[in-house]
Formats: sequence, structure tokens, C-alpha cells
Amino acid sequence: MMSQLQKQLFLYCLVLSFVKISGVFAQTRDSTRLDSDHNIHPKITLPQSEKAKQKQTELKKKIFKTIEWLDLMPKKDLDSLLNPPEYIGKTGEGEYGDEIPSELRNLPKSIQDEYQRALTSTEIISGMNGKAIRIPGFIVPIEFDKEKRITQFFLVPYFGACIHLPPPPPNQIIFVTNNKGFLVKDIFEPVWISGILQTTHFENDIALSAYSMLMKNIEAYE
Repeated sequence: MMSQLQKQLFLYCLVLSFVKISGVFAQTRDSTRLDSDHNIHPKITLPQSEKAKQKQTELKKKIFKTIEWLDLMPKKDLDSLLNPPEYIGKTGEGEYGDEIPSELRNLPKSIQDEYQRALTSTEIISGMNGKAIRIPGFIVPIEFDKEKRITQFFLVPYFGACIHLPPPPPNQIIFVTNNKGFLVKDIFEPVWISGILQTTHFENDIALSAYSMLMKNIEAYE
């Protein structure tokens, strides 16, 4: 059973992740404006290696559209999560309102309110299917190859999701596959993942995701 403290922490992390991700993209927009201003001034000649790196980064950004996690969640789900019912602050451990998301998922829809439904919503933005996107997040490893390289993982919007904290709603989880596999020094650090998004579900003992992706690139979060 999820304690009242765990529940409050889950909601805090979910809302905080939206704020952080929004901040990231505010910086991206500022960077775009700076690039526009830069065209007015003389260009600075960079070393060849730096030029190549810059061009590669710019190419990736053009091919893969940078998005926010909120772009994957229907507005009605977000409104429900940001406006929880009164019983959330009144129930004690073991009571009906204190059940964990996996149990809420099994409740008949007839007795679920909008908040409970949003916690386990698999509703997606259909227009995102087949899109080449770039999105920041944290890695939750699922499968490794013989060399201990990660080949499958969940990408989630905040640290600790699916491990120390309950999973976010399924439409805020992306199941990612990468045939080549890759090594990560620290899964506690956020990364940028680029790939082709699909509106297909995936479920295992850890979580349920409403989106899947074939990963093309991974970058350190900056």
C-alpha cells in the first residue's frame, strides 16, 4: 500500500518533472533566439573538431524534434492530476484512496474517478505516432546483452520512477529498444534520447508504457 507520504512525494515528483522539463525547453527557445542574433555579428572560426561536433548536434536537432513530456499527455489527464480529489488528503494507510496505481488499474471503470483514471491512463496523442523526437529523461534498465550493455529500458520523466517511487502514468513512460546496446556510467543522470516514437503499449512487472521507441541516439543531458 502507498503511504500518504509516498503519495504526496509521487505527486510532487510528477509536477516537479513537468516544471523542470518546461525549464529545459525555455532554455532551448532562448538558445534559438541567440542563434538568430548571432547571424547579425561576424562568425567566430572554430577548430575543425569543434565545427564537426557542432554540425552533428545541429543536424540531430533538425532531424529529431525536441518535445516535452507534456506533449505526450492529453490535457484532461494533466488537469485531473493537478487537481486531486479531497479524499487524497484525508485517507489513511490501507484505506480505499491509498491504493497503489497497479491496483487502481484493476478497478472497474465504473468506480474510478477522473484522478484515479489519470494515474493509470494509457490515452495517447495519436499525432505523435511515427514522429522522430528528442526528449530528456531518466533510464530504467530492463534488459542487457552479454556485454552488460542496455538493450531495453523505460524512459521516465523523473528520477526514481519505477524503482524507489511509483511509476508515472503510462502515457508518461516510453519503452525504448536499442539493438546495438549501450553502456551508461550512471543511470542516476538524465539523458537526451532521440528516436522514432510509436503509440504502442508495453507492459512487464515494472511498469506499463503507452509509448514505445526505437532509439537512434543518446546524449548527455546539458
